[in-house]
Amino acid sequence: MPTQITQTDDQETGRSTLRVEGEMLIDDALVLERIATGILEEIGRTVSIDIADLDFLDSDSAPILMRILREHGIDIAGMEIFLQSAVDNAERAGR
Repeated sequence: MPTQITQTDDQETGRSTLRVEGEMLIDDALVLERIATGILEEIGRTVSIDIADLDFLDSDSAPILMRILREHGIDIAGMEIFLQSAVDNAERAGR
């Protein structure tokens, strides 16, 4: 299943949520990073990423998610156990 990214905006809180579904490969993760940082920097909204409905995350995408979290301060919600494991492994590898 191709990656689908859906943006919802909460006018009350000023938060944008990017809901990610499908499979995430490195190119998809880079697109997600550009979208999220664009919202953060250009529009000035708080951003969160929901990956609860992600079916697959490749090992090259996990470091991108960690960079989004660390360098941009964007929240990532919905990590299932196997996704958390992949992200933790990438963090230990220092990517």
